[in-house]
Formats: sequence, C-alpha cells, structure tokens
Amino acid sequence: MESLFDKTGNQKMIDRINQITAQSTPSWGKMNAAQMLAHCQVPFKVAFGELKSKRGLMAILFGKMAKKQFITGDKPFKKNLPTDKNFYISEEKHLEDERKKLIQSIQRFEQLGTDGLTRDPHPFFGKLTPNEWDRLMWKHINHHLMQFGL
Repeated sequence: MESLFDKTGNQKMIDRINQITAQSTPSWGKMNAAQMLAHCQVPFKVAFGELKSKRGLMAILFGKMAKKQFITGDKPFKKNLPTDKNFYISEEKHLEDERKKLIQSIQRFEQLGTDGLTRDPHPFFGKLTPNEWDRLMWKHINHHLMQFGL
C-alpha cells in the first residue's frame, strides 16, 4: 500500500486530488466535491492532535475489531459507511479553498513524519501506531477519491 509518509506516494495522492472539479459527482453518498475535500481534512486534525473527541460506547465495544478490518486489512472501505458527526460536512464549501487545505494537510503529514502524530487514541479505533495512522489516512482519502471516480 502507498504511504503518505513517502514523498512519491504523497504526490500521487495530491495528483489525484487535483483532478477533482466542481463538476465531479459522487457515485454514492451525499457530499459534493468541495464538501468531500473538507471532510477529508478532519481526520488529519485528529491525527495531529488538533481535534479531540471522546471514545463512545460503540468505539469501546467495536473499535478494536473494526481496526483490524479497516486499518490493517487490505480491503478498501465499503461504500456508505456511517460517518462520525464530527466529520460530517453539510454546509457549502469552496472547492479551491478546500483542495488547498487538504493538500496542505497531506504535505504536513509527510513533512512532520511519525513524530508529528498524536499519541492520543483515535476516537473510534483506539491506540494507533504511526503506520496505522498512515494506512488509515491513505485508505480514507482513497475511499473518497474512488467515490468521485478517481
């Protein structure tokens, strides 16, 4: 699997993001392209320790099991998975602004490397290694780019 810590993998993801246009339409889900780009920024805020969220009962009960399926497994995320309310974007966004902010987050992830990641547990999956954070970020963005045909 590609890595956002790797300059080449990082650039490949950015190149795909740059293909999104205002006319890009999703194959599933309710977000438009600008909302999707804004949504993809939220997990980076969690990974950098800038957004804190308490682990709910569902996370405590199922997070560890889901971690094996979603992060360590090779399968891509399934369509129409539920989204944490903190990650849901319903307001209108400006595509170019959101593209720029997402690309900055991806570049920051690579530049800071493993030392730039929070040591706090993920609000659903619990404790993650830097490699697991990387896989989660990659798979999440990949999921949404596939949603828009990229």
